[in-house]
Amino acid sequence: MGVSKQQAAENRRAIIAAAETLFRERGVDGVGLAELMKAAGFTQGGFYNHFKSKDDLVRAVLDEAMHAGADALETAVAQSAAMGANPLTRQIDWYLSEGHRADLDAGCPLSGFVGDVRRLDDGARQTFTAGLDWNLKRFTELVRTPQMTDEAARQTAVALFSEMVGALLLARAVVQTDPVLSDEILARGRAHLHATVRAWSRRRHAESHR
Repeated sequence: MGVSKQQAAENRRAIIAAAETLFRERGVDGVGLAELMKAAGFTQGGFYNHFKSKDDLVRAVLDEAMHAGADALETAVAQSAAMGANPLTRQIDWYLSEGHRADLDAGCPLSGFVGDVRRLDDGARQTFTAGLDWNLKRFTELVRTPQMTDEAARQTAVALFSEMVGALLLARAVVQTDPVLSDEILARGRAHLHATVRAWSRRRHAESHR
């Protein structure tokens, strides 16, 4: 007796979820199909009922992760608006937090998969690139001041986002060998980015009163 379309879709989602957790933890190349399917609760033979290849699964994982990351950012921005808070300040605090540093199973998919991207197939690289481009465009909207040109806003967003990702990756890289250094990287990164955001806020305030 075959499975229903709904059950098949649920099984596919379970495989994607298990794969994302394992890929984030050990990298795409460090996870075999047998282990992956066991983690999802299925036998290896059922893999090809849902995916043509491991590359096909990787693309699906990245696509799911990028959409979830975008939804999370939009939710955070909406929450900031409801609180009357600066969304950039709150995003910096979350991104460069001890909790996000430790959350290898979830969190920002761009930092989670950046180490794998160059070894993936073209489709997966394109999915990652599209996710990065969306985030940079969204950050460009968040940093823009009334008098900023499109080019200046884009340059600022790229610099800010790159510093966030870079600081998080460095903090994660050394947390087990030198947790004090890891904490310092997070703290100095937050402090520098907060100072930058305060400067933008003052500029916005000044421009609005001209």
